[in-house]
Amino acid sequence: MTPLTLALFQPDIPQNAGTMLRMCACLGIEAAIVGPAGFPVTDAAFRRAGMDYLDQITIRRHASFDAFQAWRAARAAEGVGGRLVLLSTRATTSYVSCKFESGDILLVGRESAGAPDEVFAAADLAVRIPMQPQARSLNVAVSAAMVAGEALRQLGRL
Repeated sequence: MTPLTLALFQPDIPQNAGTMLRMCACLGIEAAIVGPAGFPVTDAAFRRAGMDYLDQITIRRHASFDAFQAWRAARAAEGVGGRLVLLSTRATTSYVSCKFESGDILLVGRESAGAPDEVFAAADLAVRIPMQPQARSLNVAVSAAMVAGEALRQLGRL
């Protein structure tokens, strides 16, 4: 089992999605897309950002959040469960205060709207990246890289 999975909730900017999946390929992180996505996987910007790295990973695709949750439940029944750790500006816990565990699923929200209340409520843990008070949010790919890097560091994988 890989130490982490990065799940993209209804991504709507192909360049960001491609960049995050490229990171997954480079760092040995599993990848999932929770649909519907705002672009086809044949999108030129998505392919350009992911480059040939997209061919080096398996991307689990889930048609909906309900399908994603069913997949998580099936994994848990097999003893391969993992916490759902949501990256959110609404969270109160800093990602550097989180004790990451092997098998965690890092979930990033939609670039344009974040994660809806039902997704926030389903998370086992929500973490945030501390920012300056006037800042609204970081780019989702940057956020995913920061949190994944810290999680892998804690797990002795970097």
